Amino acid sequence: MLERRFATLDVFTDTPLAGNPLAVVLDSEGLSGKAMQGIAREFNLSETVFVLPPEEPRHRARLRIFTPTRELPFAGHPTVGSAVLLALRDRADRQAAALADAAAFGLEAEIGTLSCAVEAAPDGRSGRARFKLPVLPTYLGEAAAKDALATALGLKPNEIGFNRHLPSRHGAGPLFTFVPLASGEALARARLDVGRFERLFPQAQADAVYLYALDPEGLGHRYQTRMFAPHLGVAEDPATGSAAAAFAGALMQFEPLGEGTHDVVIRQGLAMGRPSTIDLQLVIAEGALRSVEIGGQAVVVSEGVLRVG
Repeated sequence: MLERRFATLDVFTDTPLAGNPLAVVLDSEGLSGKAMQGIAREFNLSETVFVLPPEEPRHRARLRIFTPTRELPFAGHPTVGSAVLLALRDRADRQAAALADAAAFGLEAEIGTLSCAVEAAPDGRSGRARFKLPVLPTYLGEAAAKDALATALGLKPNEIGFNRHLPSRHGAGPLFTFVPLASGEALARARLDVGRFERLFPQAQADAVYLYALDPEGLGHRYQTRMFAPHLGVAEDPATGSAAAAFAGALMQFEPLGEGTHDVVIRQGLAMGRPSTIDLQLVIAEGALRSVEIGGQAVVVSEGVLRVG
């Protein structure tokens, strides 16, 4: 039986016990996919990351990401949390904190290589990471009708949609049904009826459901969101980077975004008492989306050792 180091972090926050919790298992060589799935089920967090040596030596590591029920090709908060943790450990190993406050490296995932930039905080326990998506969001077609969505969410049909925004489906790895809501009050009140949703939309059972409304706090592109993924064993997620990445597709579809760089702030987890902040950046050139970056903070909460085969 081998000892394998792990750490837990709270991601998309700089405050312990807020944001989205994450487990990162280091020293993952020799673990089978079945063993990884069992460990992820034991942690029972929305995602658990397993860090492996990279296939390309110039990259920092290879990541495998599991929910309690299945493996994912990519997820945002595991990428941010893993990037911060690895940068902190690299700085500690070099014992040259003044020279290693910033780092840049590639993390390999099933979706492709994620180019990360990390700034470590002076406390040695937290940092901020940004990464660029290796693929752009894909439009997956129209979502279900407003009446059906309202029924599945316990809302009224006139509470679905605002401005130009209508329900839609996009993906950047994981697949999402995006549902715009007319107010923050409707967002807070929404409750996903899983059985009804699956009966109404059998073709979309692979989708997670992402609700969003305009955020009244602050100026510019700011949104409050919630995300449900019962098919992944996640009743509700406090912060979802892969959804934020795919949300870039919805913004391109419904917002009159012009040329240049657009910064978007997404607040999630408020209804769960785990407030999270996700930074989303879109670059548009010649009328097309050219790049998407996801960023946020992460803080180490605990460290320990697993004793598993």
